[in-house]
Amino acid sequence: MDIFQDNIRKYKTKVSELTKLLNKLSIVRLLIFIISCIAIIILISIKLLVPLLVVFPLTVFIFGFVITRYNKIAFDKKHTIFLKEINESEILREQRSLGLFETGERFVDESHPYTSDLDIFGQHSLFQLINRTTSESGMLLLADWLSKLEPGQEILERQNATKELSQKLEWRQDFQATGMHFLNKQSDYHELMIWAEASLVPLNQLAKYKVLAITLPILSIIALFYSVANLIAGDGLFSLLPLMIILFINYIVLKKVRPVVENIVEIARKDLKTLRSYQALMNLIEREDFTSKRLRRLKSILTFKTDSATLEIKKLLSFLEFSHQISIKKIPLSGNAFYSLLNSFLLFDLYLVVGTEKWKSKNGSALNSWSMVVSEFEVLNSFAGFRYSNPSYAFPEVMDDSYGIHFDSLGHPLISSDKRINNDFRIQSKGEVVIVTGSNMAGKSTFLRTVGINLVLAQIGAPCCAKYGRISNLKVFTSMRTQDNLREGVSSFYAELKRIEQLLKLIEGDKEVFFLLDEMFKGTNSEDRHKGGFSLINQIKQLNTSGIIATHDIELAKLSEDKMSVKNYSFNSKIKGGSMIFNYKLSSGVCNDFNASELMKKSGIHIIEHF
Repeated sequence: MDIFQDNIRKYKTKVSELTKLLNKLSIVRLLIFIISCIAIIILISIKLLVPLLVVFPLTVFIFGFVITRYNKIAFDKKHTIFLKEINESEILREQRSLGLFETGERFVDESHPYTSDLDIFGQHSLFQLINRTTSESGMLLLADWLSKLEPGQEILERQNATKELSQKLEWRQDFQATGMHFLNKQSDYHELMIWAEASLVPLNQLAKYKVLAITLPILSIIALFYSVANLIAGDGLFSLLPLMIILFINYIVLKKVRPVVENIVEIARKDLKTLRSYQALMNLIEREDFTSKRLRRLKSILTFKTDSATLEIKKLLSFLEFSHQISIKKIPLSGNAFYSLLNSFLLFDLYLVVGTEKWKSKNGSALNSWSMVVSEFEVLNSFAGFRYSNPSYAFPEVMDDSYGIHFDSLGHPLISSDKRINNDFRIQSKGEVVIVTGSNMAGKSTFLRTVGINLVLAQIGAPCCAKYGRISNLKVFTSMRTQDNLREGVSSFYAELKRIEQLLKLIEGDKEVFFLLDEMFKGTNSEDRHKGGFSLINQIKQLNTSGIIATHDIELAKLSEDKMSVKNYSFNSKIKGGSMIFNYKLSSGVCNDFNASELMKKSGIHIIEHF
């Protein structure tokens, strides 16, 4: 789309301008430092104390102001680079060049009803095409939505939210770019949620720590002054006894809370960036106005029982950022060298424990809700980006009171628009089984995946690659890529039988199943394959379940149509100039071409016409 190209040019220009400004500020910063040093040295050398007391704080203030300004512009430059990258990514997605994007390989589950066969996760997958999340929890939620088909009302709410967000291009891209500042490969979302909701210190113990956090530092300072004063007065080392006693008590208390402190430090190391991301993204959500029911409800969660979730997260961040001063064995070369000394007197660890535990008691259970708000906004933002980049895609109507599938100009979203061939497809009643025949490479398997992936898109609330869609709520089940498993000693034929068994159990438990089967029983001999295929179709018809079966078996297709009123469709081809030409258009009836032998001849096989 032209707007993405325009944005790239705009952000390139802005990055260049910010780079020049940063270079100028670097020079100004250096000059201020040099001039300040020279001025201070001169004032000290000529012993002008009063001007020195004015110049020194003034130079510190000016230098600090320039540093702050430099950091702000550096952040703006980084943010602008992210915005440019986002628009470049949108162009790559338009071209269906998905190789550089996160694959979601960790979510691949071969036992899932449909995700493996429909390329939901993995290389060149729907996940890569849709995903615009930046947090671990956002990515987890997107994977969950792609793996679970929802009822009609939920779908409608997601559709309306997606439509609204798709019109907020600038806000959406700013939201995504903001999250990119805090990408965190160390993040452990589930561990963070468990930590936030679990109290590591009992309430009665926490009350004692509050008292100790006030009294022990005061006693330590008094003891320190007492000991120093008496040492100066010449009272001897005996005067250090009160200080030694207080420091010993402090040591015992600090040792007791040490496991809790180390736990806080570890959480900070793993998830500080994640919490910063939540804070920044929540801030954007809180400041934006929304009209759709779903988005308004999500936003309201951030202000329910609190003035602002953003401010509450900021309080937790202050504790976790402070914990970076602490050195622990699990994180070598970490912490501040002076922290341990000051901590032994002032018991900073107690303040850290009391502060974090107090925050957890107030907000621990809410953190999960807040993170889910951010995660859902990220997923809906991904859907909105997908919608915006594909304006011809339709949001299908989901029928609650009738059964059917109706797609006009249906295509596969993972195929680029210049290569995609669209087809109409309808199933009008429950129990309708369709058989699709055709030669290799004719498009049978792609068509099955086209129907399947669009049924998934429709039932997660995303737009479909179709001009029009109207569907029932259906459970999608596929059996298309069954393979040998040498490690477990499972042949492809046995793997397919297990898959069919899984389908039959699913149908027995729920009639609203739509199945997609590709080349049934291909791992056995032709006679058993024919017999098994016909028997399975008959059984499925009796169970009043709908679906599509792709096969090379012309006789099976004809027999099934004659005996069981199965509908036949086909993909046909023709030979032209010694090559097989496919139009990838779905036709009514059984396949009428037998061109595979021509390809065999072209490959050097001497075909025996009569035997």
